[in-house]
Amino acid sequence: MVQTHISWVFIASPFVFKVKKPVDLGFLDFSSLEKRRYFCRREVELNRRLAPEIYLDVVPIYKTASGFSFDAEGEIAEYSVKMRELAHGWFLSDMLAKGLVGETEINRVVSTLHCFYESETPTPEIEQWGTPEKLKISTDENFAQVEPFVAKTISPAALEAIRHFTNQFYVTNEKLFFERIQQHRILDCHGDLHLDHIHITPERLSIFDCIEFNDRFRFIDIANDLAFLAMDFDFEDRRDLANLLLKTAAREFGDDGFLKIADFYKCYRAFVRGKVESIQAIEPETAKPQEHEKQAARYFRLALQYAVSGSERLVLILMGRIGTGKTSVSCQLGRDLGWPVFSSDEIRKTLAGIPLSERTPQERRDEVYSHQMTKRTYQQLLDNGLAALATHAGVILDATFSKRVLRQFLCERCADANVRLQVVELEVDLEEIESRLKARDDKAAEVSDARLEDLAKLNAAYEPPLELAPDLIRISASGTAAETVKIVLSRLGEKSVSWADSLHNQR
Repeated sequence: MVQTHISWVFIASPFVFKVKKPVDLGFLDFSSLEKRRYFCRREVELNRRLAPEIYLDVVPIYKTASGFSFDAEGEIAEYSVKMRELAHGWFLSDMLAKGLVGETEINRVVSTLHCFYESETPTPEIEQWGTPEKLKISTDENFAQVEPFVAKTISPAALEAIRHFTNQFYVTNEKLFFERIQQHRILDCHGDLHLDHIHITPERLSIFDCIEFNDRFRFIDIANDLAFLAMDFDFEDRRDLANLLLKTAAREFGDDGFLKIADFYKCYRAFVRGKVESIQAIEPETAKPQEHEKQAARYFRLALQYAVSGSERLVLILMGRIGTGKTSVSCQLGRDLGWPVFSSDEIRKTLAGIPLSERTPQERRDEVYSHQMTKRTYQQLLDNGLAALATHAGVILDATFSKRVLRQFLCERCADANVRLQVVELEVDLEEIESRLKARDDKAAEVSDARLEDLAKLNAAYEPPLELAPDLIRISASGTAAETVKIVLSRLGEKSVSWADSLHNQR
């Protein structure tokens, strides 16, 4: 027996029987026997579109004196979907784990879906679900249903940032959504298109287990449908396959707007998966709730990554004068996004052979903070950050970047590496900086050497990053680190929306 948050699945080779749980989760209602019977029939009918050989029938389960039986005696206790069992080892998730998914498999999936979408007829009833107004029903519902899990599987800042990005995207791209409707891209799709629902043998490709319990989850943009599978590849650290899938689909479907909206839908899909895993974590029958919580947190981090940087690799710089909270904010951003954080203070001390928790001795200050050592520090900072992008979608660099020449070096390195760069400057008034620097004397593990007596000199040497405007994001960091992180993430989401819009317009 295998269970999800809405079903029990019993594997009885060569068959599989799926029984719906008597639950009402708002977005689905299986609370009565008659409703479960109806949705069992809908499941068979809808899934025969892409997997006719799998879905056999709806069969009643009878309650007898000796237990439960499929034989026709006693009262009907439940209904189940009877399916043919699929051969093990050929699910796309299994194939991916074995390193057997490549261009050939991607092409087969896209070709199958292309035929499927062409066979579906768009209607006004279906196409209305492509408008921002209707889409907001689902996204607002998701945000409300995730509220109980805040501070458990998702941070308050992450939830607000994803919500802000989503609503901002609706406003900025309203025309795009209506263009998708006019182009008849809103169809009765699969709705739950992920790795475990695709079975691919040399002879046959089957796509099964579509959404039957709520039509609006199937009445979607084809880009929304494919975005689920692309997100799944990203989740498994195969962004190459995610990109290949989406670009192949855009080309095969002759769909110029496909890539403009795919990241928005990937964010939506990752958020939904985070919600589902969070729900499963609190179910009484769940054997390992911690595993579901861990998976939920990973999905929410991925959703947040899409909100702040789309599918592009991002170097995020947290710069500013001393005492503006760069390190605290960087560390919390790193936790929310799941990105590594590199600090110039740590790198400088490591290069100089000085323990991180100790202040640099006065007699070594000129050496450690010389022009030559600063150059080495920033070179290492960029080396570490760019190297981390081989395994992460983004990286956070924490440094003052007080000199224009250092920022020029940063821009050149990122351009050479073909990665997106976003600089955030934290700003705090001098009185607050003085207060924070005074407090540093009481912190035993403070990495930064800067103290109140250094403020005047360092402040005078700081060159404001005027040359980075208008791409620079300036943030007041006078509040707590948590408050600043919330603002930074929201501003990054806004920037991501406008940046993606301009990029795709160029394409």
